[in-house]
Formats: sequence, structure tokens, C-alpha cells
Amino acid sequence: MMLWWTLPLAFVASFVLTAGLRSYALRRSLIDVPNARSSHTVPTPRGGGVAIVAVVTIVLPVLSVAGLASISLMYAVTGAGLLVAAVGFADDHGHIAARWRLLGHFLASGWALFWLGGLPALTVFGTTLDLGWLGHLLALLFLVWMLNLYNFMDGIDGIASAEAIVTCLGALLCYGIAMPESGPNALGQVEWLLVAAVAGFGCWNFPRARIFMGDAGSGFLGITVAILTLNAAWVAPQLLWSWLIVLGVFIVDATFTLLHRLLRGEAVYQAHRSHAYQAAARRVAGHVPVTFAVALITLGWLLPWAIGVAASLVDGGVALIIAYTPLVGLCVWLRAGAAEC
Repeated sequence: MMLWWTLPLAFVASFVLTAGLRSYALRRSLIDVPNARSSHTVPTPRGGGVAIVAVVTIVLPVLSVAGLASISLMYAVTGAGLLVAAVGFADDHGHIAARWRLLGHFLASGWALFWLGGLPALTVFGTTLDLGWLGHLLALLFLVWMLNLYNFMDGIDGIASAEAIVTCLGALLCYGIAMPESGPNALGQVEWLLVAAVAGFGCWNFPRARIFMGDAGSGFLGITVAILTLNAAWVAPQLLWSWLIVLGVFIVDATFTLLHRLLRGEAVYQAHRSHAYQAAARRVAGHVPVTFAVALITLGWLLPWAIGVAASLVDGGVALIIAYTPLVGLCVWLRAGAAEC
């Protein structure tokens, strides 16, 4: 019951904090000025994602004390999330060398992995595998990649917020299907909190961005979603696949684009606008249709496969391959990672 009181409060707090952060960014001239590698055309304040960070990290301990979230999950999200957000906040205010950002990302991911207990045994094509230390290493890389790809994919109005909201709602539906008889506090409370906090910020970021999320917010969202993915896998192994499937748009676009740029010999740490979603935004001359398309693909194509996996109707690995295949096709069609003409 306590959660339903906290959700509207989290939404309002995030909305009000974002307004305050916008005023702060304007006073401090924390403005993203459009350039040749930008997907926006109007100078816009940045750093609004700090509102999401503040609301989640303040409310989550309260949920934990009330028995609505595990202590270990609370420590994983707040500790790792605050470190990632601090690195992003510093980078928003002044450039930090990539190697130091990456060091902070690995430290944060290691902290989260410690509290989560590493990577649980996986069911891959019907076979249960306990990968031991190799699995923990893969989980560490997954956490680091997710927080970075979320930053890469936060490039047009509303896309990062919409992805967080629809994937969390999709995951919540999968939880209900995978564990229909579990108690209300078993899983999902943090996901609801994240939805409320992101929605409050999203009112300022969509359909026209009056403030951008910034590295602090996007990195926090990325590592939090990754932590929730691994946490769900400890409760029900098939939920790992369900999460990976609903996150498909971001995972496929970011990974395909990175690999393509690597093959072309580009410095992947340099800013660019060659992601599939950015190419799509240029083709339709707008951000709103692409953000809606991402949400529709997630809900209309990816979520049914994720539900099938949660219900144990289809193998997770098979469903992921089927779900990802047309997304790869979209990346090829949109020439993701290719040099701009």
C-alpha cells in the first residue's frame, strides 16, 4: 500500500526538481549548443536527469525499510547509481577523460555486482549453465555496457525516458506472468518507482525537450536498468531473457553502431550521430515519430516475445534471436554506424 502513496510523490518531486535544475542550468550556462554532430537544432539546458537520480536514491531506502525492496538491491542501485551519476555530473560541468569515466563505471558496476551476488545460473537453449567467475565477468561487462549505451542512445527528445518507462512496464508484466502467485513485494517495486521518477522528468523532455537528461541521468538509468535485469534473473532465470528482449531497440542499435564504427576504423569514443534512431530522425525530419516508433516496437514486437519467455512458452535464446533479427535489419537499412554523407 505504501508504494502507491510514494509513486505520485515521486512523480511530482521529479517534475519540480527538473524545473529547478532547468533554472540552475540556465544560470550556469550548462547548455548543449547544436553542432554538426547534434540531432537537435535549438540550444537546450542539460542535466535534468539529476532529478531522477535524486528521487530514486532518496525514496528507495524508504521502500527498503518498509520491506518493499531488498537491502541488497537498495545498496546496489544507490551505491552504483550515485557513483555513475557523480561521474556524469562532473562530465556535464567539464570534460573528464574517457579513461577516468570508464574507471568510475567499472568501480560502480563492481559495487553493484557484489551486492547482487554476481550472475546466477543461466538457462541457455534448454541447458542450465553456471559460468562461475566467467559469468561474473560477463555480468560486469553487461553493467558497464548498459550504462554507456544508454548514454549513446539519449540523443533525441524523449527517447531515453520512453525506453525506461516502456521496458519497466513490460518487465512488470513479465514478472506477473512468470510469478503469478508471488507476494506483492517479491519483485517490481523499484521498477514502479523508476517509472514515476522518469515520467516526472519526461514532462520536460517530450514532445519538445526544454531540458536534456545529461550524462548523470542517462548513466544512472542505464546501470539501474541493468541491475534490475540481473536482480530479476536471481528470482526467475527466464526473466533475464525477457529483460534483454524488451531492451532490444537500445541494445541492438548501440551494439550494431559501435561494431560498424570499429570495423571502419573510427575512434568510437568521439561524438557522432550515426545511430539508427538518429538516421531515422533525419529521414522523418522530427524526433517525436521516432520516439513513438521505439515505444511501439518495444510494446508491439519485443514485449510479446518477452512474455512468451516469461510464461516458459518459448526458449529465451531462441526468442531473443527472433526478436532481434528485424532490429538488425532496421540498422542495416538505416545504415547505422556508416559515415555521414
